[in-house]
Amino acid sequence: MPKMTFVETDGTRREVDAPLGLSILEVARRHNIDLEGACEGSLACSTCHVVVAPEWYDLLPDAKEDEEDMLDLAFGLTKTSRLGCQIRISEELDGLVVMLPGAK
Repeated sequence: MPKMTFVETDGTRREVDAPLGLSILEVARRHNIDLEGACEGSLACSTCHVVVAPEWYDLLPDAKEDEEDMLDLAFGLTKTSRLGCQIRISEELDGLVVMLPGAK
């Protein structure tokens, strides 16, 4: 099973199992990671904003226009910001690292 690492706002790194096909938001919820997702992954908010580690960013599918529009509302936006509800775990993303906004 693929794994991924969340870097929490205090810098704590949590490596977790990331089942194929789940979104980053769903993985976070399974492991009690503090990633809100107020709209339940319906692409109507930016509360599942994550910062993808630069070395992983180019492996992701491009963000669609709707995601980019929501990202414009996100706190702490960076060049590698994405919405966790829009990234699905695949074999290619085994080892993915994402930071929660405000993480060091």
